[in-house]
Amino acid sequence: MNPRKLGAEFLGTLWLVLGGCGTAVLAGDKVGFLGVAFAFGLTVLTGAYALGPISGGHFNPAVTVGLWIAKKFEARDVLGYVVAQCLGAIGGAAIIAVIANGKSGFDLKASGFAANGYGSHSPGGYKVGAAFVSELVLTAIFILVILGATHGRATTAAAPVAIGLALTLIHLISIPVTNTSVNPARSLSQAIFVGGWAFKQLWLFWVAPIAGAIIGGVLWALLWDADEPEVDVIVVTAT
Repeated sequence: MNPRKLGAEFLGTLWLVLGGCGTAVLAGDKVGFLGVAFAFGLTVLTGAYALGPISGGHFNPAVTVGLWIAKKFEARDVLGYVVAQCLGAIGGAAIIAVIANGKSGFDLKASGFAANGYGSHSPGGYKVGAAFVSELVLTAIFILVILGATHGRATTAAAPVAIGLALTLIHLISIPVTNTSVNPARSLSQAIFVGGWAFKQLWLFWVAPIAGAIIGGVLWALLWDADEPEVDVIVVTAT
């Protein structure tokens, strides 16, 4: 595995968590759901342009799995990407924690630290079934957007814009439901710092996004016209 690709995935996922979750933790009361949604979209957009040409800019284990299922990514590289993404996400969360603790009276666990949750830990009080469906369906659609935006018949130079806006829309839909994951690394990083309930509920934010990514990859493989020449994914990214 090329260490530069792993480094790009580490940094891109760190930036995703720092930008998205950092906005929620440090400025969420000022910018609201809309601001947080755009923060996640903007980190993806900027990260894709900055680092996508190096690694493909997945920044998300679910994206890596979805691309592998769609035969756009080599199986031998999946584990390395996922490890780099998780480490990058934890690094981003650690930076947020350092900054947030610089404010007198900040209580990391009491704040929720932008962790994902369902039931009493869902911003809107949504139950586990609704949370699972939300994460499953939105991740599948996200994979389809990524694959479509980076297809040879699309304008791939604009792919990060489409992907970033898709992630913004996904957050607008599902922040009230789960605080929006569609990214197991992002969920892991916040749960590590919150512990307790966040760690107990973490299973959903790995299982549902990965399952959704598989569905998205399979749907893309079924929809893709096999008579067209295969093209490489140049810039791909996610939450």
